[in-house]
Amino acid sequence: MKITIRVRYEETDRMGVAYYGKYFVWFEVARTEFFRKIGLSYRRMEEEKNVRFMVISAQCTYKSPVTYDDSITVETGIKDMRNTSLTFSYTIKKGSTLVALGETAHVFTNADKKPIKIPEEVRKALE
Repeated sequence: MKITIRVRYEETDRMGVAYYGKYFVWFEVARTEFFRKIGLSYRRMEEEKNVRFMVISAQCTYKSPVTYDDSITVETGIKDMRNTSLTFSYTIKKGSTLVALGETAHVFTNADKKPIKIPEEVRKALE
């Protein structure tokens, strides 16, 4: 799934390029939209099912800088699905130029932050 984001001024640093931490915000926006598109909601999982979806690792490899007002696309997909965890992959491009590659791994937990199996509703939506 792809989304388009325009780099905002507040997302740039003193050197005029996107601040490295903002890439993780863009990953989160894309991941949330990915869930929304397949009919899932973080809020509903938490409020109705008492399920949390916690980040356990995040990485990004930067290939080319972006600057204020650039239009970028963030492509999100599922890299791996295990018993209690899920790994997303991300590709950010500006036009045809590769900007960054990333991954985030997440574990499903109960309210006590103990790992639980991926809920069946989530597993079915992702398969």
